[in-house]
Amino acid sequence: MIEIAGLTKSFNSHQVLDRLSLTVKTGETLVVIGRSGCGKSVLLKHIIGLMKPQEGSIIIDGIDVTKLSGRALDVLRKRFGMLFQGAALFDSLTVWENVGFALHEHTSTEEAAIRERVRECLALVGLEGVEELMPSELSGGMRKRVGLARAIAMNPDIILYDEPTTGVDPIMGDVINDLIIGLRDRMRVTSVVVTHDMASAYKVADRIAMLYNGGIVEVGSPEEIRQSRNPVVQQFIQGKAAGPIQEGLPDRRILSRWRKLPWKSQRNPEEPEV
Repeated sequence: MIEIAGLTKSFNSHQVLDRLSLTVKTGETLVVIGRSGCGKSVLLKHIIGLMKPQEGSIIIDGIDVTKLSGRALDVLRKRFGMLFQGAALFDSLTVWENVGFALHEHTSTEEAAIRERVRECLALVGLEGVEELMPSELSGGMRKRVGLARAIAMNPDIILYDEPTTGVDPIMGDVINDLIIGLRDRMRVTSVVVTHDMASAYKVADRIAMLYNGGIVEVGSPEEIRQSRNPVVQQFIQGKAAGPIQEGLPDRRILSRWRKLPWKSQRNPEEPEV
């Protein structure tokens, strides 16, 4: 479904994607893992054509997204649904107006049919009777599910998920994981999920790819990733501070000196020691 080859993107002198190559099979859920700020969301924005690379190609069913613009790009985007990290609902619109937005904008569907489709999509994500509520009246988990209902309203071939479980509690996170799996099974969509939540990655993925230093360092099934001998992969999935990934971590020499500071000598002697 998606073939990415030699994708390169820099912001000023900061290299985010460096000749990245990756294939997403039709009907699979591919999860891209990596540290915050490593370029996962930038990769999604390139796939859907919101960003243009300096080099490389993204082929979707034989069409290079990087070569499209204007109406041709708009037509291709109608094949996508996207769940943004913060749901990205329109604050001034009701739930039903949010979910039905693309149907209003890009189709000639009658109002009654749009309302029925909105109810169907909300039911698919476990929400009923919320059509007239405003986003401000919803919990974080409900906003995520409304965003997902909007993403599937146009019956997309591909759904992109940007950190779908971020900002929700573990139980709601698992509900969202089940929704991702259920939508794949019911709608036969191709899904790309970017996350640093390994519990979510293991549950929803057919394959997992790790993004590090601008490129994909390993791709495999969840079990193959668990058993990987790559020290970068193992440090990330185990969540360990010690390892080859050090960018963005505090200087270990400073930490060592900080631990040796005489904190107890600064305690008021009249206070009980805790």
